Amino acid sequence: MRAVTQFLLALIISVPAMVQAAEATPQQVVDDTSRKVMQVLDANRETYRNDPEAFLQGLNEVLDPVVDFEGIASSVMTVRYSRSASDEQVQRFIDTFKRSMVQFYGNALLEFQSGEITVLPPNSREPRPDRASVDMQVKANDGQVYTATYTMSEINGQWKVRNVIVEGINIGLLFRDQFVQAMKANRNDLDAVIDNWGSVVAKSRETVKQEANQ
Repeated sequence: MRAVTQFLLALIISVPAMVQAAEATPQQVVDDTSRKVMQVLDANRETYRNDPEAFLQGLNEVLDPVVDFEGIASSVMTVRYSRSASDEQVQRFIDTFKRSMVQFYGNALLEFQSGEITVLPPNSREPRPDRASVDMQVKANDGQVYTATYTMSEINGQWKVRNVIVEGINIGLLFRDQFVQAMKANRNDLDAVIDNWGSVVAKSRETVKQEANQ
């Protein structure tokens, strides 16, 4: 089960992560960049283990261009809470959300070894032309096959990751539920939730572990 948990935690953060040509399809973006990010990590694994800040910087360089962190964070916060938040609070949550995810899942990503990646043919689940669902399978060294579905959004002509479902676990929905619970626990004090977001991410990771081991 340890391998399963490592895969889940790694895949959450090792999303497609390089800028692609405007004409690239969502499947091509997922395929090309998923392979590229693991190649980059494999080449720098020991350096990243010994230098956490270099690790954060390395991940940020590949994640920023293609992950819609702002859209994900806004979805996690929901309209209910974001409409009463100041611009400064919203931006602070986006920044905190991104950094805490990279930090918390970074070590799990370092421990995950590259597997055989297969991006499946296009499907027609998304009715909107600016949305796409991309299914991917990863065959681990032990032969176990894991599945993930990326929700992609076309933003200014570029496809970006908006959500991921790993082995049936909807990561965006999981964080949204945890955010709502944190707001209730802190009596709707958004600043307190932002300041303690690391603990919320920790709780989410434990939830992933529990569901993965069921």
